[in-house]
Parts: sequence; C-alpha cells; structure tokens
Amino acid sequence: MAAARSTRQSSKQRRHGRHARRWSKQVGERSDALDLEPDTFKRTDPKEIAAALKRSAEHSRRRKGTAFQSAMSMLNFYINRAGSNLPKTQLAILQRAKGKLREAFGRAP
Repeated sequence: MAAARSTRQSSKQRRHGRHARRWSKQVGERSDALDLEPDTFKRTDPKEIAAALKRSAEHSRRRKGTAFQSAMSMLNFYINRAGSNLPKTQLAILQRAKGKLREAFGRAP
C-alpha cells in the first residue's frame, strides 16, 4: 500500500513561500560581489567579457575576496545557474572567457 502524500508544507516552504526558487536572480541583481555592466554575459567576444568583469571587480568596494576571485565567481555563478538553458555557443564563449580572465589578472591557465 502506498503511503498518502502529506499536504503539510516543509519549514523551508513556510519561511520562503513561492519566492524560494528565485534566489539566484536576486544574487545577480543585488550581490555584494560586483556591480556588473548591462548585458555582460551576452557579449560574443570572450576578451570583452573578461575585461568587463575585471573592470567591475576592480571598481567594486563591496567585494569580500580579491578582484580575481569575485570576477571568476560571478562568471562561474552565471554559467552554473543558466545550466541547460544556455546555448552551447554562448557556453563555449563563456568558458573561453575564463581563460581570458585568468590572463587579464596575470594568473596561470
């Protein structure tokens, strides 16, 4: 016999309600890490993406880590949250932007 599903909400659902799934959008908009230029991740040149992230990271006074850590963290966050909705061509561009970002900060690949 299958157990009946409980209609009770979990404590997380009670605390966060319908907005629990939209936290990643708020991180991108209100993050203390960086104030990004508009459409940074929609660009088609990896070097431009890296340069924009570097500018944003270096000008930010609210970041907790180094400028490199903040820039790379935001790039990885965007790639991970976009997931399968990110077109393969744009994913490839963003992956190349990681290498360009390392170069821009003088880090080894």
